[in-house]
Parts: sequence; structure tokens; C-alpha cells
Amino acid sequence: MRLEMLLKFLKNSDNLFDVSELTSKLGDIEAISQHENFWEDHERAQKLLKEKKSLENRINEFQAIATKLEDITVLIDLATEEEDESLIPEIEDAYDQFLKEAEAMRIKALLVGEYDANNAIIAIHAGSGGLDAQDCAEMIVRMYTRWAERKGYKIKTLDYNSDNEGGIKSATFMIEGENAYGYLKNEKGVHRIVRISPYDSSGRRHTSFVSLDVMPELPDDIAVSINPDDLRIDTYRSSGAGGQHVNKTDSAIRITHLPTNIVVTCQNERSQHQNKDYAMKVLMAKLIELQLQEHKDKIDDLRGDYSQITWGSQIRSYVFHPYSLVKDHRTNAEMGNVQAVMDGDLDYFINEKLKQKN
Repeated sequence: MRLEMLLKFLKNSDNLFDVSELTSKLGDIEAISQHENFWEDHERAQKLLKEKKSLENRINEFQAIATKLEDITVLIDLATEEEDESLIPEIEDAYDQFLKEAEAMRIKALLVGEYDANNAIIAIHAGSGGLDAQDCAEMIVRMYTRWAERKGYKIKTLDYNSDNEGGIKSATFMIEGENAYGYLKNEKGVHRIVRISPYDSSGRRHTSFVSLDVMPELPDDIAVSINPDDLRIDTYRSSGAGGQHVNKTDSAIRITHLPTNIVVTCQNERSQHQNKDYAMKVLMAKLIELQLQEHKDKIDDLRGDYSQITWGSQIRSYVFHPYSLVKDHRTNAEMGNVQAVMDGDLDYFINEKLKQKN
């Protein structure tokens, strides 16, 4: 019976993870790369080679999972023929590991959105509530940083607005790695934390809110038309970590898009030019996202105040007191170990939302 479940699971994964189609695409790219004029368009060549590497990785993953299934089948046959029950624990362990890896592969196959394969830009803002809210915002930053580290992704801090008394008011960082945006795109929204506040001398329970925005890093070949007259660019002195360079020059950048009142900042690079480049990346990603959301043909059509955080219904709650529970209010997924989630164990919630949309 368990072997039948295994075979059915792999068949379902095969439908999602079309190896024949991927192999065909890989063959097309390999044929193109053999042309003598392949490197004449260097940018296109690099893009194709990146796609080739991604296809090879996906095909190898499926082949590895298929090999594991064959190994489990051999073990089951051996245990049956020899009537050797001592092999059952090994078979069960191999089966559970197979299910885990096959499910991860199936989730990855759902990431088919236009920008799903891209890096993700995350902006986190503390809600009202003073130090407690700021401390919770710092906890959320740590949570996503730990999740990214588990995935083997790189984290690049673009802006970090800390408070001398504790916590952070806001932070913007980029998570670099294949499918980072695809995994994180549904994490956008308001996150609610319920706990005994370390800043309350009376030991009372506090509820704090943290807003999270997620945008894809746009490829360099995407042209985004922004009227320079619509931008106000201010420079100011960096603050926070950064060594001797901090507080010595006005290298930090603040860009305001006047028609929408969107404000982006970047201060963690060493030069004003680098900070401006990254701030423009964040702004363009946000404007493209709004353009698609508002069904507008052009960025110029966007008007209105998009700078305010919408404190509507939260997408997820993290409860430390009077009990331990994390609940996603969109999928009803729950986990009792809130500390594990705060340490980056987010895949269950991320995957449940991805499956819900497909």
C-alpha cells in the first residue's frame, strides 16, 4: 500500500515537473550556444547560460528523486523475498525522506510566475506601539534572514533604520537566489505578534503589528519609464552599522516618487552613487508591482498616496502568550512551536499558500 502511494506521488510530481519539456528547452539552448556568433550579444548569452544552468539543476533534481524511488522499490522487494522485517525501519526512513524531497520539488514546480525566479526585495516597517513594535519588527527581520540562510540564499541589506533605544523602525534588504521572489511573494502583508512585552515593567501582554512588502528585483533588460520630474532625490548622512564611513558623508539616498508619494531609502552602500542605484531598483520594482495591481498601461497613470501602510486584517499571527501558536489566517495552517518559526522554519506556511493558489 505504501509503495502504491509512492508511485502515485511520483506520477503526480512528473505531471508538474515536465522533464521532457525541460529536456527539449535545454537542447534548444545548447544548440544556440554552439553558434559561432553566440557571444556577440553578451547580455543575451549570459541570460541563456543562466537559464541552461537552472534547467540542468531541475532535471538533475528529478532524476535524483527517481533514483531514490528505485532504491526504495528494491528494498521493499528484498524485504518481501527474504521476509526480513528488520529492513522495515530503513524503508520507512527512506520513504519519509523521499516524500519530503518530492514535495519540495513539487512546490518549486509551482513557481511559474513572470518574476518568480528573481531575487526578492523585502521592506519591513514597524507599526504603532513604540519600542515593542520596533523590537517585533527586528524579530521579523531575523526570521526571514534565518529562513534565507537555510535556503542557502544571500542577504544584502539596503537600508536599516534602527532605534537607539531598541529595535528597528524599518529595514529593506534583498534576498538573492533562484526563486527567492517566488517563495516569498505571498508573505506580503501585516504580521501580528502577541507576547509579554520586555518593555512593559508590569508584565502585560502586548499585540504589535509589522508590515512586510515583497517585490521582485527586476532584470536589467526591463525598461521602466519614470519621468525625472516626478522624482525628488534627497541626500542625508548614513546612520547605523558601517564603520568609519558612517556619519562622515551624505551618502544615504532618499527618493520620493511624487505622483504616488512612495518613498524609498538606501544607506548601506559606501557611495552615494551605489545607494542611488539600489534605491532606484526598489522604486522601480514597487512601481511595476503597482502598475500590474492597478491594471495601468503606464507608470505615469499611477496617481494617489501609496506611502501609507495598510493595517488591515493580518495574514499571520505569532502568539507567544498565553500559548504558543503560529497561524496563517489565509490557509488556516498552524504550528505550535512559535520559536522554531521565528528561527526561520517558514516553509510549511509558504508552501501551503503556494499550493492554495494552484
